[in-house]
Amino acid sequence: MKRSLLALTLAAALPFAASAAEGVSYNYVEAGYTATNLSDGLPDADGWAARGSVAFHPNFHVFGDYAKQDIDNTSLDFDQWRLGVGYNHQISPRADLLTRVAYEKVDFGSLGNADGWSVEAGARGALTNRLEGYALAGYEDGDQVDGDFYGRLGATVKFNQNWGVSGDVKFSDGDTAWFVGPRFTW
Repeated sequence: MKRSLLALTLAAALPFAASAAEGVSYNYVEAGYTATNLSDGLPDADGWAARGSVAFHPNFHVFGDYAKQDIDNTSLDFDQWRLGVGYNHQISPRADLLTRVAYEKVDFGSLGNADGWSVEAGARGALTNRLEGYALAGYEDGDQVDGDFYGRLGATVKFNQNWGVSGDVKFSDGDTAWFVGPRFTW
């Protein structure tokens, strides 16, 4: 009986025992240029962003983003941030299944703010020793957003073990948001 219970416990823990795929790190900080291109004749925006992630377990990490963008041809700007937790599970030696959930907020200053949440899932992996990429499908909802599906693609070109250039693009209902900048990984 004890052996059966031990075997059952080990089998149940197996999905949580894996670590990140080879060549993929969830410990990084990056900063750079960000832009948002809106549909429906609304003005575009651009500015700067800082993003980061820290693994606190082989399969779990916390992440956060902050962006400050100026709206084109206006004196208006907005701050946007997101904070969440992610889970990664190795599906091959160089690829992870990735799921993330986050709280999001956009502050338009005197015009008000909006907050909500997002969830995304997909794959992230080391395509080569110098190139890492990911593809995610997501859903976001909140007090000013009535449920919106989106896709996110990203890649990092690695110059060495710690430094690289990262890029990310998010496609959502005709809108496009993107980021590019240097990344430090540890």
